Amino acid sequence: MTTPASLSAMHQAASLKKQVIEALRSAVLEGRFQPGDRLVEREVCEMFQVSRTLLREALSQLAAEGIVQIIPHRGPIVAVYSAQDARAIYELRATLEEMAGRCFTERATAAERKALETAFSAFKKACRGKPGNDLLVMKTAFYAALTAGAHNPVLEDMLRMIHWRVTMLRAHTLSRPGRLARSLEEIGEIMEAIARRDPEAAGLACRRHVTNAAAIASEILTQKEAELDQPAPKTRPGVPRIVRV
Repeated sequence: MTTPASLSAMHQAASLKKQVIEALRSAVLEGRFQPGDRLVEREVCEMFQVSRTLLREALSQLAAEGIVQIIPHRGPIVAVYSAQDARAIYELRATLEEMAGRCFTERATAAERKALETAFSAFKKACRGKPGNDLLVMKTAFYAALTAGAHNPVLEDMLRMIHWRVTMLRAHTLSRPGRLARSLEEIGEIMEAIARRDPEAAGLACRRHVTNAAAIASEILTQKEAELDQPAPKTRPGVPRIVRV
């Protein structure tokens, strides 16, 4: 029979595990760990002051979310996405967000519409400042408000998982000159359609926004993959090759 003391210990362990998952997820999504970085268990355990058992449970959860990859004989690393991965992620995201836009327009309460407007205003303010983590945080908050107002918990759960992956790719798309301004315009079009209470237009505006981001992410990652495939330039014997880092 489980005693109150053991139940308390189980609750504390679950709470600590949740804290570690959230802290490590935030560290990755905010760029403190970069794609491909090894997550050395000893170092991460010391960072969060937790046991290896608890850390491994947290890493398993993050692997299921697509934020971490467990590489045989190497251990956990921050997930690295290929151009093909990005196309698959954005393809699913486009369908789900089109549905979210339609559902929000049809179902959101006055309070939820106000929350979305507030999130959009915060995102616009972040766009006017220096590019940084605040921008990604504010855009994530906007999507959280959008999905909450759709009143479909399964859709909300699926989009949350997709958005964690997208956040890791978003730094690529927003780094493209002019993309941030265009992204703001596209989200403005979503807001206008919602304000008109036009679910069809809102859904299509959501899909258009995702499709445009997908094209940029695919192009950037394809270019990076091509650069990695290029053979190293030949050098004459006795002449060292200069590597600029």
